[in-house]
Amino acid sequence: MDGPLISLCMIVKDEAHTIRRCLESVRGVADELIVVDTGSNDGTDEICRSYGAKVIAYAWDNSFARARNAAIAEASGDWILWLDADEELDGMDKGLFRGIAASAHSDVLCLRVVNYYGEKSEQPQAEQAYLLAQARMFRNDGTFYFERDIHETLQRKGADDERLQPAMIPVTVHHYGYMDDLVSQKEKYQRNISLLNEEKATAGHDPWCEYHLAGEYYRNNELEKAFELVNESIVGFLTINKLPPSLAYKLKYEILFRHGSMRGAWPGIERVIKLYPNYVDLHFYKGVFLMEHGLYVEAIAAFERCLELGENHLEYLSLKGTGSHFAASNIARCLSHMGRTIEARAYERYAAALIADSYKQGSREPESGDFLDDDNRIRA
Repeated sequence: MDGPLISLCMIVKDEAHTIRRCLESVRGVADELIVVDTGSNDGTDEICRSYGAKVIAYAWDNSFARARNAAIAEASGDWILWLDADEELDGMDKGLFRGIAASAHSDVLCLRVVNYYGEKSEQPQAEQAYLLAQARMFRNDGTFYFERDIHETLQRKGADDERLQPAMIPVTVHHYGYMDDLVSQKEKYQRNISLLNEEKATAGHDPWCEYHLAGEYYRNNELEKAFELVNESIVGFLTINKLPPSLAYKLKYEILFRHGSMRGAWPGIERVIKLYPNYVDLHFYKGVFLMEHGLYVEAIAAFERCLELGENHLEYLSLKGTGSHFAASNIARCLSHMGRTIEARAYERYAAALIADSYKQGSREPESGDFLDDDNRIRA
């Protein structure tokens, strides 16, 4: 080999409590470790050096994109893999991973990201997660860069290229960064709200700003603010003649679901499902609405559609379980309301089996396919 195949690029600050788990997970995968440190005071830099990383001191300038670009600029590998300190690669066939990188025809590779929620990052629950495919590897050819100060997205310079279409590969990343203890420890809410409000005050800003603000307020249980902002985001996309992303609609109906206001989801959710017919969470919310209004036959049909779609449509951010045990449990609930007790118990057993299977399978790999989620699209 003339040079490194895979360069891991990271940005860190005070990550001593998580960084070892991340770096251990890439042993045998990454040939080169590039770490941009934005001001650690807890020995993170020394831990990284102990793993052979090249550590670059970087004065934090309120831009995650510029910090990531500084790491990219130092990488010499054929491919760049980007992770955060609160993430780790799943135990996998590392030889397979490297083989894919060596022979891939696409310039961008998507990995399956499991985003956990819950209390303690050291004790993540398999069933408390959101699933999504994200572009986490790209060729180090000088054309890729990150944009946006917060919730940065991968972009590409130059003309469109047929190889730009990302390829899904059977590799899983576990992300713990939005579990309660890490959010509190890193004061993410305050930091993110501040940066996003600065962006919102800028004329001509991207409607993604309102979406991400809505997400922050949602995670902080400020549901009315979140609902107002996600609707602003949807209107913003329509104003610039762009189809609002599936993520915005997902968040809108999740807020209504959590607030107990599913009445407000109708009839708009039917129109959104026509835009995104394979988005299992939308069918799930539709089923909940129908069930709450006593339309049990129609609700069962919606939940059966969830089971048909399953949990492999990773082009959409989906709550784990909407395509499996949550849907089956709600079918059981509908059948019970209809007095069909024997069938209801059968679906209860089915739901329990789906949960057990999910725990047993752990990081079940996605099927191959080319796609990229709304918030990680590559623009030429």
